[in-house]
Amino acid sequence: MELDESAWRQKLGDERYAVCREGATEAPFSGAYWNHYEDGCYRCAACSALLFDSAHQYDSGSGWPSFDRALGRSVDEQVDHRYGMRRLEIVCAACRSHLGHVFEDGPATTGRRFCVNSRSLVFEGRPSKQEPS
Repeated sequence: MELDESAWRQKLGDERYAVCREGATEAPFSGAYWNHYEDGCYRCAACSALLFDSAHQYDSGSGWPSFDRALGRSVDEQVDHRYGMRRLEIVCAACRSHLGHVFEDGPATTGRRFCVNSRSLVFEGRPSKQEPS
């Protein structure tokens, strides 16, 4: 998905644009999903690509939504040298929007922590399973 930056800004609004297109980071414990554990999936706020499943979400204590893996090849990693650090930035593979960073201090399942900005995500709940009557 390719849009010019004015179209991205119009589509996303100022706060989401700052995170998704300019690489900003929301303050810890401030985003909509840092403490959100409903059953469902998370999509890219910019292009709606499927990125993460709640089955892989966990409380990392960091103040941002954290997952031990992304879905398939939905997320790309690239070296980020901003702020005098060397980190692995994660971006949506479909539209290249900034999502957050991945660290090697995650749970034993994968050892990885995908630390994601809530503003880069949209949650989509799964219908609850109903008991047969």
